Amino acid sequence: MPELPEVETTVRGLAPVLEGEHIVRVALRRADLRYPFPVDLGQRLVGARVTALARRAKYGLIDTDRGDTLIFHLGMSGRWRVDPDELGAHDHLVMETGSGRTLALNDPRRFGFVRLWPTATLEAYPPFAAMGPEPLGEGFTPDHLLRALQGRAAPIKALLLDQRVVAGLGNIYVCEALHLARIAPSRAGGRIALVRLERLVESIRTVLEAAIAAGGSSIRDYARPDGELGYFSRQWRVYGREGEACGCGVAVRRRAEGGRSTFWCPACQRG
Repeated sequence: MPELPEVETTVRGLAPVLEGEHIVRVALRRADLRYPFPVDLGQRLVGARVTALARRAKYGLIDTDRGDTLIFHLGMSGRWRVDPDELGAHDHLVMETGSGRTLALNDPRRFGFVRLWPTATLEAYPPFAAMGPEPLGEGFTPDHLLRALQGRAAPIKALLLDQRVVAGLGNIYVCEALHLARIAPSRAGGRIALVRLERLVESIRTVLEAAIAAGGSSIRDYARPDGELGYFSRQWRVYGREGEACGCGVAVRRRAEGGRSTFWCPACQRG
């Protein structure tokens, strides 16, 4: 599933193509993805000018001058294609701009979705309403994490995946950040001292920024809007490396939990 760095990379790739442009055509090539497309999607978008692009957690946001924001989620296999040579079977939503650019939302598995929501009340959109701070934003601090984890006996990895604690973190990047911070994924969140949370916040930022710089991690279907693959997977410290040597020389371990795999080093991440 595309995670925060992949969505951020997507938004940055779309911005120079869409920002300031008028949408002159919208074509729906099927009725739905995970959910039905908004019935008035074309009516509300055609003629609108795109004023800004942004991201909230793992959602992409396209603001228009009509007071609507197009919210998109890439699901398991979604990606935007810019100026494709030809449309494919999985290009389900197509938009054209006044300058002649074409954007196609491609989603083979159709777990993604698109919503329209009033820009002025975007924080009231149900998935956003209870979300914690952005991990790259000013609100994500060691003190915030200390308060959010206080008294919690759940493993720190599970708590970091809780969108109410921090928005947008996914399995790959939590595994990587915990390794960089030298914290065991099974450590009870409420038992981590502030000094270690300071290191964890810094590690989360470092891992996410490196992943964005690398264009994200391409697993299975994900590619950037320009068609290039993200190459952060070449920098993975522990994720996907079961049995391989960590930088310390000890073999990386893996365990399955709730449909996800956790990767960690038993030597570097003892507590």
